[in-house]
Amino acid sequence: MTATGDAVVLFDMDGVLLTGRGSDPAVHVRAMEDVTAAWDLQVPATLREPLSQYPYTPELETACETLGVDPARFFDAREHRSAARIVDRITAGERPLYDDVTALQALSATATLGVVSNNYDPAVTAAMEHHGLDVVTAARGRDVGLDGFRRRKPDPHYLRETLQTLGVSGGLYVGDRQTDVEAAQAAGLAAVYLRRAHNRDRPLRVTPDATVDSLTEVRTLLSSGE
Repeated sequence: MTATGDAVVLFDMDGVLLTGRGSDPAVHVRAMEDVTAAWDLQVPATLREPLSQYPYTPELETACETLGVDPARFFDAREHRSAARIVDRITAGERPLYDDVTALQALSATATLGVVSNNYDPAVTAAMEHHGLDVVTAARGRDVGLDGFRRRKPDPHYLRETLQTLGVSGGLYVGDRQTDVEAAQAAGLAAVYLRRAHNRDRPLRVTPDATVDSLTEVRTLLSSGE
């Protein structure tokens, strides 16, 4: 992974820059309640779970059909409410940065930095602004709604889009999940797997190009040629 002055390093957000492996599942429960209240839907207890789970599932489709609503329309509406609630939590200071994110400042002297996340695009924008991460040149979350859900990692769609935005074809991608490794390699990036407390003992079924225990180690990778 030899890099030059034109090096590009992209990062996942949740569990890599922002503390916590991901957004609180309660966000989607509250979002479901927002939508069902706005639509004046009476939801039996048996349907609450499939309507509030993060993924778009056959169970969600069945629950929506039982209520007489279009599943894709319901999912999109719930996604917008989830995104808004996640933005509120970020701007309220409930998702602080990991201490080693300070390493990005030094890294930006030798590399162009970006963020590509499965979190919603408004949430990524809010996080960059709230935490003052102006060293990040390009920040992209997935689009809100069903199309964005289907393009989340391990699909490399948003990684490829960001590379195109930056006008480059390669670089490093630092993530904390197997899907990050898979998406990075599918996009032609060197996959750097970051081990933190939440994934330290989690097995991987794929082989990353490098493994680090801190963001401070990424700069070394750029010059080591590992």
